[in-house]
Amino acid sequence: MKQKKLNIEKLETKRLILIPFTKQVCQNILANDFSDLITQSIKKAIGWPDKDVIETIPKIITNLSKVKSPTGFESWMVIKKNTNEIIGDVGFKGFDFETECIDIGYGIIKKQRRQGYATEAISEIISWALTNKAVKEITASCLIQNTSSINILTKFNFVEIETKNTMKYWHLKNKAYKK
Repeated sequence: MKQKKLNIEKLETKRLILIPFTKQVCQNILANDFSDLITQSIKKAIGWPDKDVIETIPKIITNLSKVKSPTGFESWMVIKKNTNEIIGDVGFKGFDFETECIDIGYGIIKKQRRQGYATEAISEIISWALTNKAVKEITASCLIQNTSSINILTKFNFVEIETKNTMKYWHLKNKAYKK
């Protein structure tokens, strides 16, 4: 089964807009070219892209290389509505057809943390993903000392399934899942 092309341009919350990354946007970011974003009236927040984003972009490109166009099960830019600034990313590492699962990841730049943006973005992306009846579960992982991520995952009813070395592993079953 192939995942369909994403049929929406963005997701919106009270304070945020989520827009899917494209392969071209990612390649341009790595080349320090932000013209694609400027064309969309999107600005870089001070401190974005940070080291974590630069390390994540090649993984996003790899995931986007597996599909013809974004399906929604890749990464999304997190943009503040009131300033049109990118402050982070949220999304998935692609759809795993074998397990029918998606693995969530997220990051907000340091200056914008502790303001509820990650929670707001994660809530929206999880709600969107769980409407897809082909998604059996959402998985996640975080460092055992990352209490902020642990609190967020717990808030969204993720269940811890194991702790191994320095990582905690989680999952959230999709009650709407249909085989």
